[in-house]
Amino acid sequence: MNQALEGVKVLDLTRVLAGPYATMVLGDMGADIIKIEMPGVGDDSRQFGPYVKGESAYFLSLNRNKRSITLNLKKEKARQLFIEMVKKCDVVVENFRPGTMEKLGLGYEELKKINPSIIYAACSGFGHTGPYSQRAAYDAVVQAMGGIMSITGEKDGKPTRVGPSIGDITAGLFSAIGILSALNYRNQTGKGQMVDVAMLDCQVAILENAIARYVVTGEIPMPAGNRHTSIVPFEPFETLDGEIMIAAGNDGLWGKLCKIMNREDLIADDRFKTNPLRNQNYAELRPIIAKIIGTKTSKEWLQILEEAGVPNGPINTIDKVLENPQINAREMIKEVYHPTAGGLKMPGVPIKMSETQGEIVKPAPILGQHTEEILKELLNLTSDEILNLQKEDIF
Repeated sequence: MNQALEGVKVLDLTRVLAGPYATMVLGDMGADIIKIEMPGVGDDSRQFGPYVKGESAYFLSLNRNKRSITLNLKKEKARQLFIEMVKKCDVVVENFRPGTMEKLGLGYEELKKINPSIIYAACSGFGHTGPYSQRAAYDAVVQAMGGIMSITGEKDGKPTRVGPSIGDITAGLFSAIGILSALNYRNQTGKGQMVDVAMLDCQVAILENAIARYVVTGEIPMPAGNRHTSIVPFEPFETLDGEIMIAAGNDGLWGKLCKIMNREDLIADDRFKTNPLRNQNYAELRPIIAKIIGTKTSKEWLQILEEAGVPNGPINTIDKVLENPQINAREMIKEVYHPTAGGLKMPGVPIKMSETQGEIVKPAPILGQHTEEILKELLNLTSDEILNLQKEDIF
């Protein structure tokens, strides 16, 4: 089966998370990802634990479907090789601090002279414009600055960082979307362009209704624990032996919930008839629901809620996620075999397509594993030419 991005060649200069996540998405869809790493060192995340037979599981999970070539871009001959590769490729992706590629003579303005159809994606902390553009950033920094920490955590508690590195991951996803959009535009016009994605911008973009609530009410949103700030009931409730999530997202579902709780009187209760009223009278309503849910086990309630058609779910730990039948039926946990590390389970491809299915074709590469292969394939270099370059510490 052909893949959606088959034939698209990507020069991947990224490291750690945001950039590698973007190129992983493209690789899963069939793009040829040529990961360019520093000789002897490689992507920083190769040094992040935990390790499997000396290989970083962190790196392995983010760099599948890629080939690795080492190039020391501080050397002129390496830069010339890179330029020759740009002529043959479709996309360049980097997540350096703005100005880094320009200092090497490899910024977008230079590369588009070499290949006017090149798509140049730059993913950075604060973007290539604005007063913060030269500041360094990590996930925790943009989570703090972008407002998401201020609305995460227990009610009246301290701001809390979201567990997964959502500052990096959202930037990676938006970078992939930008690249795909630019590819479509190029297909129509033949023109390449620069895609400039800032981690901080992405945090603002996913604030959902927090900005709308502040603009409309003038009240600064604060942490609300696990409840939804606009929908009631929409939060976890304790059972006899644990805790489950219940999400009655509209008045119809609220009515169903009332029936299975044997409290149909609540449907017509003037305090709870509509979602705005349930929000307004949340402090009175929650204890009523909590008392009822506390009378049965999680298993009992999950079955009752499911039969009634009320959205619900267990609060799974990661081990339970890996065992979940729905997740496994959708092939969202895949075991990938690496030549050194052996078999390693990792998340599968979440985009399911009927004609051009994404898939994990190859494991993350060993540092420089494909250097000779890529130089021969893209630049038609001979083995002797490659050996001479190797002697000069070009890769």
